[in-house]
Amino acid sequence: MHFETLAIHAGRHLDLGTGAVIPPIHLSTTFWRDPLQTLAGAPLPDYTYTREGNPTRGALEQALAQLEGGSAAALFASGSAATLAILQTLSTGDHLLLPQDVYYGTFKIAQGILARWGLQVEQVDMTDLEQVAAALRPQTRLVWIETPSNPMLTLTDIAAIAELAHRHAARCVCDNTWATPLLQRPLELGADWVVHSTTKYLNGHSDVLGGAVITAAPDPESDPDWQTLRHIQANGGGVPSPFECWLTLRGLQTLPYRMRGHCQNAQTLAHFLHSHPAVERVHYPGLLSHPAHALAQQQMPEFGGMLSFQVRGGRQEALQVAAQLQLFTHATSLGGPESLIEHRASIEGPNSTTPENLLRVSVGLEHPQDLMADLKQALQQTYQQTDKK
Repeated sequence: MHFETLAIHAGRHLDLGTGAVIPPIHLSTTFWRDPLQTLAGAPLPDYTYTREGNPTRGALEQALAQLEGGSAAALFASGSAATLAILQTLSTGDHLLLPQDVYYGTFKIAQGILARWGLQVEQVDMTDLEQVAAALRPQTRLVWIETPSNPMLTLTDIAAIAELAHRHAARCVCDNTWATPLLQRPLELGADWVVHSTTKYLNGHSDVLGGAVITAAPDPESDPDWQTLRHIQANGGGVPSPFECWLTLRGLQTLPYRMRGHCQNAQTLAHFLHSHPAVERVHYPGLLSHPAHALAQQQMPEFGGMLSFQVRGGRQEALQVAAQLQLFTHATSLGGPESLIEHRASIEGPNSTTPENLLRVSVGLEHPQDLMADLKQALQQTYQQTDKK
């Protein structure tokens, strides 16, 4: 079945009680159990308490598993909650390998929270397979991939890293938030689990917080790591509400067509910025100048809706460009229909390794000519003022 068809039908069923085409939202926090069945020793029904399971959440988990080509999914209240749950499946003394250019929130969870519990955290340049191979140890239990990375859009060879991880009996997890299952298939390339911030492109409307983990395990029920994750999900309680799940399920229906619009607009803006004299460098895998453009062509049919660029100058010039923009909103997050721009070093704080002249852009679904005009006038105003000084 084609992705467009799956996006509309996965996890969705007619409501046989009413005939409703749109699945209902099951807001109940608790569910009836037949006391006679309980007395007879029958297994518990599928749903007893919403923290442990809910029909609306179950529908979205089924849909995401199908879209990623996995066997099961587990939903969380945010992408960070999903990341934390994954890392909590590790034990004291385990070694975690992270990319050098990894979302700063992932590093904060690993180093700022779990390192205090004895997790050994190491970062390595995952564009260099020799460095990854040298960093793997007998204690390595998880290799984390983020590709394209946030905010530098570096690319990782998923198949090669997964193979290295498996040689050392380590699990390979890929953050597929920026690419989505439409543009990148980590499980098919060898990753064991995929993680998403469903807040971003999967929901696609900047109005829902959520996260998801999808497994490739043929029999998740017999996978102890997956069962540990499920235990953390159910008993830790960091789960999304039924309404948030319903909204995300609705958002999935338009994902293929939204992503194509994001990709086309981002490609157009990347070329425009690449040729602009006020721009030092553009980070976008769809450009021939990107150092991993060939790998992007292998792993991704299109190159995503995210880009970053470095302006001529430093922090002040970058913030001035952002301030001059009219259609781009200076705000955190990504994946919505509106275009957002952000000075990442300011958000990441004093320990940030992101260049001070870098702006990260979530390219929205506005007309590309309007977006280009807005960037053009912001760059022109900034550098007219700078050059006068």
